[in-house]
Amino acid sequence: MSPPEKELTVMLVDNEPARAAIVEQAMLDSGYRVIRRLENAQNLTQAVTESQPDMVIIDIESPDRDMLENMSRLTKDNPRPIVMFAEEDDSKYVEAAIRAGVSAYVVDGVQSGSVKALLQVAIARFREFQALRLELDSVKTQLEDRKVIEKAKGLIMKHQVCDEPAAYQALRKLAMDRSQRMIDVARNVISVMELLGEKR
Repeated sequence: MSPPEKELTVMLVDNEPARAAIVEQAMLDSGYRVIRRLENAQNLTQAVTESQPDMVIIDIESPDRDMLENMSRLTKDNPRPIVMFAEEDDSKYVEAAIRAGVSAYVVDGVQSGSVKALLQVAIARFREFQALRLELDSVKTQLEDRKVIEKAKGLIMKHQVCDEPAAYQALRKLAMDRSQRMIDVARNVISVMELLGEKR
């Protein structure tokens, strides 16, 4: 028998109590629990850090610049799936919201029958985006690390008057002897060589 699904928690941003109550009920009917409600997105990142919801639902007429900035900050510092229910269907608002990190932008309001499927799609899109972002970050780090290692090799070649394979072997041996990563040894080599250069 498979374990029961974990109840997903939601932070709701809505400045109208009556509308918020409808959204909250729709969430409950779909198996989600609203653990906190904010009237605006002013302290969104802090509130998410404190409450740790699984996702953020924003129900508004149209996203203003402050809200978009707060969503961008959240996406950068503490990413979560964000679903926005809005009345504004202008493409520039939709594009701005997606750029700020919204996983789903819904114009026709909360329909309790379709909420669960919609939130599941938003979570799947968010996970896919996060995986791509991690992959991109990893590629960037590898490129930056390679540049540092190349620089360290260049300095060793110049200092010890040796060829590239010999400089690489010297770096590799240092890394193994110190039980350190190659990148850390390369950074140390650069620091030491630059210090020696300054003292001359």
